[in-house]
Amino acid sequence: MITIYTDGASKGNPGPGGFGIVLISGKHRKEISGGYRKTTNNRMELLAVIAGLETLKKDGINVLVYSDSKYVVDAIEKGWVHKWLKKGFKGKKNEDLWRRFLKIYPKHKVQFKWVKGHAGNSENERCDQLAVQAAEGPQFLVDRGFEDAQSTSLFS
Repeated sequence: MITIYTDGASKGNPGPGGFGIVLISGKHRKEISGGYRKTTNNRMELLAVIAGLETLKKDGINVLVYSDSKYVVDAIEKGWVHKWLKKGFKGKKNEDLWRRFLKIYPKHKVQFKWVKGHAGNSENERCDQLAVQAAEGPQFLVDRGFEDAQSTSLFS
């Protein structure tokens, strides 16, 4: 069993953003984070889950993901994302990330557990620190899915 804690943050919505991940397997621990120059909080929450799952080197692993994002946990646990897929994500945001998630998700046996943010869960708090630090830079990646969609919508 691998436990993955995730969190996302943005400074403005949209604005600079980041994600933080803590992976735990037995006595092994790995922390991952990344920052983006312009994105949203929901995108960073979802990207944290994706990046955590993509880090796993073998398929078929039992994974427990802790997230304080109702957007992410409910979309998966309540089956919304599968309905969105059937409808071609019409009218839904973050299609690029949801499609990326749907490629990695079936490779593992994943369970999700929602955890209240900023409520004293030490690993969730650590993920929040990583996400906020990443959102503050100084090195940013480009969230092409967000920025390309923004530039297209401005001219269509």
